[in-house]
Amino acid sequence: MSSFSCRDAHRAGEFYRTVAGYDIVRETEQIKTRIGYMSQRFSLYENLTVVENITFFGGVYGLSRPEIRRRSAPPDGEGSLQVQLDPKVKIGNAKVFAVYGKGGIGKSTTSSNLSVAFSKLGKRVLQIGCDPKHDSTFTLTKKLMPTVIDALEAVDFHAEELRLDDFVFKGYNGVMCVEAGGPPAGTGCGGYVVGQTVKLLKEHHLLEDTDVVIFDVLGDVVCGGFAAPLQHADRALIVTANDFDSIFAMNRIVQAIGAKAKNYNVRLGGVIANRSDATDQIDKFNSATGLRTLAHFPLLDEIRKSRLQKSTLFELPDSPAVQAVQNEYLRLAAQLWAGGDPLPAVPMKDRDIFDLLGFD
Repeated sequence: MSSFSCRDAHRAGEFYRTVAGYDIVRETEQIKTRIGYMSQRFSLYENLTVVENITFFGGVYGLSRPEIRRRSAPPDGEGSLQVQLDPKVKIGNAKVFAVYGKGGIGKSTTSSNLSVAFSKLGKRVLQIGCDPKHDSTFTLTKKLMPTVIDALEAVDFHAEELRLDDFVFKGYNGVMCVEAGGPPAGTGCGGYVVGQTVKLLKEHHLLEDTDVVIFDVLGDVVCGGFAAPLQHADRALIVTANDFDSIFAMNRIVQAIGAKAKNYNVRLGGVIANRSDATDQIDKFNSATGLRTLAHFPLLDEIRKSRLQKSTLFELPDSPAVQAVQNEYLRLAAQLWAGGDPLPAVPMKDRDIFDLLGFD
């Protein structure tokens, strides 16, 4: 990159100034093609809004107002701040499921047991934990595994130096496990980390040898780490309990998936009722929104103990209750593998949920 200074020149008895050899009065358009603009501060101007900053810098570079609006419009709808992933990085032929739900509802337990169920059906399974806590896969691997972020830090973020076994680990019954990890709280976007994880897996050709990919997604609906898996998933599954808070969160998730479905292939697959003996409140919500329950796992002490024992349900001693839950996971895996029509669910307004749920 060259630097140019303003010079005095003489022509036909008059003095004029030039930049890069062009007259600053008569040849302004030619000058614009040769120079750029850099603000003195590496930040936005604080007295301008974000949109005004974009408009200002776009105008400096000669973009028209319509072009500035086109380039700055969020592809996922007005107000979206979603980190944009590389559209060329696609998972491929594997069936991809993203598991969502309120924080603490049992998404990781559900994801891990569903992964094992798919593997019991003879499928090659990859589970990707998307929570910075990186505890999605420990019942499969029996310990907390290093994250993709840990692996990148170890090579000073030179991704080309990573080997597959630096960040991919084999768990119970051959399930391959990856923990994306995430930046420290308040310092970055989890969506970028998920995107980098998929890119690394693609570069190392692991996705070519995978039949099923399961994203275990964190519970924060507004985080980029929440939204990023939706750009890869075929079906989104929502884990919920038969209580108001879980169903209220489910409604927000339905809203988010509906917004993403306008631009990506993801569709709602259905509901997994968890930690609930009854499902009457879930059934009410399903009827009102067009959702459907795919599987039901009761409030069973063996399920709670399995996580404390760092084990999946398929490793526990046999009992009628454990056998019933194992069979339900196997049935769910077979149903998901067979496929089915997506659910055109319509989310409810928050106030309407208050009126809908509860005892008569």
